[in-house]
Amino acid sequence: MKKKPAPINPRKTPIPEQAPGIRRSNFEEVSLGYSEEQARQEAARCLNCKEPKCVTGCPVSVPIPAFIQAIKTGDFNKALAVIKSANLLPAVCGRVCPQESQCEMLCTLGKKFEPVGIGRMERFVADWAARNSAVEAPVPEASTGRSVAIVGSGPSGLACAYDLAKLGHRVTIFEALHEPGGVLVYGIPEFRLPKKIVAREIEVLKKMGVELVTNAVVGKLIEIDELMDKYDACFIGTGAGVPKFMGIEGENLTGVYSANEFLTRVNLMRAYDKEAFDTPIRRGERVAVIGGGNVAMDAARTALRLGARETIIVYRRSEAEMPARREEVHHAKEEGIIFELLATPVRILGENGQVVSLECLRMELGEPDASGRRRSLPKKGSEFRIPVDTVIVALGTNTNPLISRSAKDLAVNDYGYILADENTGKTNKAGVYAGGDIVTGSATVISALGAGRKAARAIHAAVSGKNDRSRGQTS
Repeated sequence: MKKKPAPINPRKTPIPEQAPGIRRSNFEEVSLGYSEEQARQEAARCLNCKEPKCVTGCPVSVPIPAFIQAIKTGDFNKALAVIKSANLLPAVCGRVCPQESQCEMLCTLGKKFEPVGIGRMERFVADWAARNSAVEAPVPEASTGRSVAIVGSGPSGLACAYDLAKLGHRVTIFEALHEPGGVLVYGIPEFRLPKKIVAREIEVLKKMGVELVTNAVVGKLIEIDELMDKYDACFIGTGAGVPKFMGIEGENLTGVYSANEFLTRVNLMRAYDKEAFDTPIRRGERVAVIGGGNVAMDAARTALRLGARETIIVYRRSEAEMPARREEVHHAKEEGIIFELLATPVRILGENGQVVSLECLRMELGEPDASGRRRSLPKKGSEFRIPVDTVIVALGTNTNPLISRSAKDLAVNDYGYILADENTGKTNKAGVYAGGDIVTGSATVISALGAGRKAARAIHAAVSGKNDRSRGQTS
């Protein structure tokens, strides 16, 4: 008689976390990750579908059921190999990618119960590999004699560099800041993505022979045409890091930050390590963060950890319309962040050049706009003020025009984003490819990884077919 399968747990296996009252005053990682037993317990929830829709929801098509099956059997080395066949940064993506709107959103089990915790298991496999020294740099193929310049060391640039180096090309990454990693290092707080994890992945690239040149501002110190004189191809993955502001009165007062500047000071200048670094940063008592995305949550939770007595999220729509991950909103609430919803700032008030309050207007929701979210409409005469000494603006980013201005023949759209083929990353400029946020605008880490890998395949095909190093011969 066949043994009945064990009933499926309708809920995800809980992931251990620091208690809110403790973590709100430190920068240590919030989620502590699965144990082997917890990972296998969660893997047992997978239905191992014949037509896994979760894979179609992943921007790089990780063979999700295959790696989960390997976890079920306790073969974590195999699980790592399966994931890394498609995703080069599982420790990163398992922590910061919005699985709930990608792979997990299409999970068959999720139609009836909570979806399988794909991201949690991806993180477990990567962390297990690091603990057990199972992370090895692949041995590159024989040298092709071809060389590629990568501009930017964020996720798209790292992915492109990894694949090209593995194929035997000489790869050089040019990074404008003094540390490689791009948004993974300067944009995401330590409590969500510890810097040692990114450093570990960078070390793998170095072992593969990739050269990293920091403090190299392409478009200023060196231009794309100069790179093309020295390299067979160039990939641009500089991201979109110029902050947006509201254009309201008072944005020039002392105490007003863009979220980009605020988080960069905390992350790159080590403000999170108060004992070792005396970082020049404002540690506000009452902090308002304008916006409702992940960056707004990061800024608000960071301000709290720096010592703010109160941190307030000001968002013009309701919580249902917030673009931030549900997990990040949940964590922010647990930590005591105040949510001032259906409110929009109209001016920042100051005294003696310093911020003293934020004047807002109450909003109400109307019909859906082009994004599918309901429009926020102002209520006349509903002005109110929030006493604050610091305002952080987290309203998204624009593209940095530095490269496009210096390479005037490089085609961009009306917003300054580089025009590139979706499948190859090829631009209108011979030998030049682009991918990630500099092409699409702000998107996910794994989408940027996918763009970098697509470009790497196209670059490899192009430079492998060259008979000489002359520019303009790529296809």
